[in-house]
Amino acid sequence: MVKKKLLVSLLGAAMVASLVSGCGGGKKSGKKTVGIAMPTKTLERWNRDGSYLEKQFKDKGYDVSLKFSDNKIDQQVKDIEGLIADDVDLLVIAAIDGESLTKVLDDAKEEDIPVISYDRLIRNTEAVSYYVSFDNYRVGQLQGEFVRDQLDLDNAAGPFNIEFTAGDPADNNAGFFFNGAFDTLKPYIDSGKLVIKSGQNTFDQVATKAWDTATAMTRFQNILGSNYSSDKLDVALCSNDSTALGVAQAIETDYNQDNKADIIVTGQDGDEANLKNMVDGKQTMTVYKAVANEAVATLDLGEKLLKGEKPDAKLIDDAGWKFTCKYDTESYDNGKKKVPSYLLEPTIVTKENMDKELVDTGYYTKDDQGYLHPKN
Repeated sequence: MVKKKLLVSLLGAAMVASLVSGCGGGKKSGKKTVGIAMPTKTLERWNRDGSYLEKQFKDKGYDVSLKFSDNKIDQQVKDIEGLIADDVDLLVIAAIDGESLTKVLDDAKEEDIPVISYDRLIRNTEAVSYYVSFDNYRVGQLQGEFVRDQLDLDNAAGPFNIEFTAGDPADNNAGFFFNGAFDTLKPYIDSGKLVIKSGQNTFDQVATKAWDTATAMTRFQNILGSNYSSDKLDVALCSNDSTALGVAQAIETDYNQDNKADIIVTGQDGDEANLKNMVDGKQTMTVYKAVANEAVATLDLGEKLLKGEKPDAKLIDDAGWKFTCKYDTESYDNGKKKVPSYLLEPTIVTKENMDKELVDTGYYTKDDQGYLHPKN
C-alpha cells in the first residue's frame, strides 16, 4: 500500500511538472525567444523603442522578454544575466553604459547567443554581432548645418554667440552627436564668426550626465548668468531633446535679452514636450529618428541571425526597406572589433514641416491646439 501511494504521488508530481513545463514562453513554448534590454522608461524615446521592438518581433511569432533597467548599470547587467539564464535565442541591447557589459556578454558569447547592439554601441567586447542605429555623426551634422543655414554664416557678418550642450559621457553616441555638430561649425568658430562666450568648447566641458533635463538646465542657468547678462545669445546647440528641454527652461527663466524668441535651440528625438515647445516657439528644430524603422531593420537583421545566417549589405536590398539605410563595416570600432553596422538616415523636423514628417507618416497625431502626440 505504501509503495502504491508513493507511485501515485510520483506520477502526480510528474504530471504537474509536465504541465508547468508546458507553460510560459521561450523554448518551452516551441518558439524562439528574443531578449530586449532597454535603458530606462524615464526618457520617452526608450519607451517608444521598446514598444516598437516588442511589437515587431511578436507580430512575427517570436516570444519576447522586454526589460527596462531604470538607468542603473548594475540592474541592466542583472537583466541581461536573467535573459541569458532564460536561454533566449537573440539579445537586442541598448546599453546604459557602453563600457559595462563586457563580462555579461562574454557569457552570451559562450552560449552562442547573437547580440545586436541597438542604437548605442556596446564597447570592449567581441560578443557584439551587429550594430543597428542611425548615422549618429550625421545627426550632429544636421544640427550644425541647420545653424549654418539659419544664420547664413557663409554671408552674414556676425559675430553670433553660441553655446553647446552635449549628452551622457557613458553613451557612445553622445560624442558622435557633438563632434558632428562641432566639426560642421568649427570653421566659423575658428574665424570668429561664431563665439562661445563661456569658453566651453570640448565634449567633457559640455556633457550632461544621463542626458538629464535638470542637470542641463542648471548648467545653462550658470552659463547665462555668467556670460549673457548684457550680451545676447543666438544659438543653444543641444544634442537631444531632454537636454534641450532644460536649456529652454533656463532661457525662459534666466535670460532677459530681447531676442529670446529668436534663439536657435536644437534637439533630437521628437519628444512630445519638445514638439510642444516647437509649436510654442521655444525650440527651433529636432532631429527625428524614426525608431519604428530602426525596429524594422532590427527585426529583419534578427531573423537572419536566428536562422544562423551572417547578413551583410545585401540585407538592405533583399528587405526592400522604404527608408534609407547604409551598411558600414569601418566606422564603429568598439575597442575589440569593427562592428558591422546598419545606419539609418535621420530627418530634420521644424514647426513648418512637422505635419509632413511626423503626422502624415503616421508616427504622431495632432490635437485641436496643434500639439503632437506619439501614436502608439
